[in-house]
Amino acid sequence: MSADSIKILVAGDVVGKFNSLFSRVRSVLKKNGQFDMLLCVGEFFNGAESIQQFQSYINGKEKVPIPTYILGPCNMDNCIYYQDINGCELCPNLTYLGKTGIYTSSSGLQIAYLSGKQKINNDINKTDAEFNNEDIQSLIVPMTTDSRFKGVDILLTSQWARNVEKYSTPVEGEFSSIDSGSEAISQLCLVLKPRYHFVGLEGYHYERAPYRNHQILSESTNHVTRYIALAPVGNREKRKFLYAFSIKPMSRMDQTELTKQPDDVTERPYTPQPTTQPTTAQPTTEINPVFFDTKSQNPDTKRKKQHQGGQGRSVKKHQAQPTGPCWFCLGSPQVEKHLVVSVGENVYLALAKGGLVPDHVLILPIGHYQSTVSAPDDVVNEINSYKKALRKMFKQEKKEIVSFERNYRTQHLQIQVVPIPVSTAGDELKESFLDCAQSQQTSFELHEIPKMSDIKQIVPEGAPYFYVELPSGDKLLHRIKKSFPLQFGREVLAGAEILDMTDRIDWRNCKYSIDEEKEMAAEFRKLFQKYDFNL
Repeated sequence: MSADSIKILVAGDVVGKFNSLFSRVRSVLKKNGQFDMLLCVGEFFNGAESIQQFQSYINGKEKVPIPTYILGPCNMDNCIYYQDINGCELCPNLTYLGKTGIYTSSSGLQIAYLSGKQKINNDINKTDAEFNNEDIQSLIVPMTTDSRFKGVDILLTSQWARNVEKYSTPVEGEFSSIDSGSEAISQLCLVLKPRYHFVGLEGYHYERAPYRNHQILSESTNHVTRYIALAPVGNREKRKFLYAFSIKPMSRMDQTELTKQPDDVTERPYTPQPTTQPTTAQPTTEINPVFFDTKSQNPDTKRKKQHQGGQGRSVKKHQAQPTGPCWFCLGSPQVEKHLVVSVGENVYLALAKGGLVPDHVLILPIGHYQSTVSAPDDVVNEINSYKKALRKMFKQEKKEIVSFERNYRTQHLQIQVVPIPVSTAGDELKESFLDCAQSQQTSFELHEIPKMSDIKQIVPEGAPYFYVELPSGDKLLHRIKKSFPLQFGREVLAGAEILDMTDRIDWRNCKYSIDEEKEMAAEFRKLFQKYDFNL
């Protein structure tokens, strides 16, 4: 461990179990040596019965073994145990940080903290167990008015950030941060860019995969955030409630060390909202609708707003119209419907015209969308469902799938899915794509992007691109600047190392009669029926 590193323990809701917590801390110290501090998130007290136990720490009969810093109450019943709601020492070695602020240690470590739960209506009057927009502003303004600001080392909040599970594994059981998480905290994370974010309250231990604080290919590389939820002390389910780690203050790190990206990094789960940062240097008592839109806090209200006319139809993202005849809008007379093999709610599956192989298929939206980037979430989710079903089907055939999209000189989103033998789906496949890109008459770069990344956060809407997903989970992207070989995806897969059918690179050389196409579609439909989630 670096001499500059600080050793820290973090605990979830203590809920009055002070002896249990500090007994465990003493065991950790005995086994692992001294730590610099203990941080506690969630509810620290638990009503009248807990104060009797805490009295022994106040009068000195019991000692807090390590400098300990806690957040304020989330329940009004526990407010009475804080002599000063703005921050105070509760007993020797135990400090209540306050409602909100930045604690900077002697080593330069910056810890941002926000106590309580979000007030969910537009009344600026709040209890001591709640926070509102004024509290958020008081955290943001001092940071963002400093041109040297890069982020904070640690953020402590009791309440979860909303939608934090996006792009990562879900929380165990039925819990979802969409229901109880705070959108204000999500937006706060976008501004403060904490390297670690600790939360409590919900009873779960959850360590999210690190997420990046920049957009790939369009922003400078930034450090990642690690989000960790901790369970209550002494919980019956034996979930983890104490977390140990060491951290070097950001102020003492060079840029290369600070921005190193771990292998499992994902896109940031939060969507920036308008006016995330204040436009003035002074906090305001006016409620910012971005942080405190009551409709966004109540999931039931949100779901009601997503329907219109009482018919249960989801409100769609504004749909572009084709500039001329479209061969792929399912309602268009130009569509060759005999090639269609499955129809879902928003997406359909069809054999490719002049396919590279007989079971080469296209995944296409029923309505008109130009690309994955411009398509709404329900369309993208259904596209992914089709990919998953096709993987299962072809796995039984001892095949893997390669899927690619060319958003260039085409007006309708097309995901090409080509099955290849398992024997050709290894590392050589990625090398074939990279080598072929360099061997073109006008060579270009294919950039490897993280496996958990979301192309919507990398490519702006309307920008042309080529994007391929490989069986290994690797993803390759090229942002098209001038020109691009239209048959590139087929050219790679038709190569001698993969399918060895270079005579079929151009789809126009692979035509079948209508009767042959109908027979091929019928055979594929029968094979896919077992995996078709629409049936």
